[in-house]
Amino acid sequence: MIKKKFEKFTSILLDWNRVHNLTGAKSKREIYYNIEDSYYPYSFIRDPKSILDVGSGAGFPAIILAIIYPRVRVVLCEPRNKRASFLKFVAMELELDNIEVVKKRVEDYKSSPFHLITSRAVMETKKLIDLTSHLRGSDTEYLLYKGENIFSEIKEIKSMDYDIRKRDKRNYLYIKRVRDDT
Repeated sequence: MIKKKFEKFTSILLDWNRVHNLTGAKSKREIYYNIEDSYYPYSFIRDPKSILDVGSGAGFPAIILAIIYPRVRVVLCEPRNKRASFLKFVAMELELDNIEVVKKRVEDYKSSPFHLITSRAVMETKKLIDLTSHLRGSDTEYLLYKGENIFSEIKEIKSMDYDIRKRDKRNYLYIKRVRDDT
């Protein structure tokens, strides 16, 4: 079932990408690489109770996580019209009832705290932590898909417990706890 949903997602993304340029991944192989990149961290983090994905774009990692965790509420926060429309269409086509697409900037979104906040190369770590402070509780964790700049970014943040895993060119920043004095 999961593999079929990945295949259908790939097909939909390729079709939409021809017209709307949602991602740099232009081939099936490149999309599958992004799918693998999206679910790799779930081999080393705790299962989430709820997920907020900031800047969901073409659906990485949010759509993949919603497929893997069908019983977990996944909110995709995407302010751009064409991307939010794409995400809603994918959720409907893949019958992902656990997804809610919110067409807002994360700082304007109101909700109870999330267990896991994810983002893939959207903004600097400190800025993301600051912009999501109203969506964070005492047990909120972050999973940020980052590049090489992660090491300079985390120097700015003193009040967090974290781990960094590296795979290929990707650095996965897993923040287990943020103290409010960031």
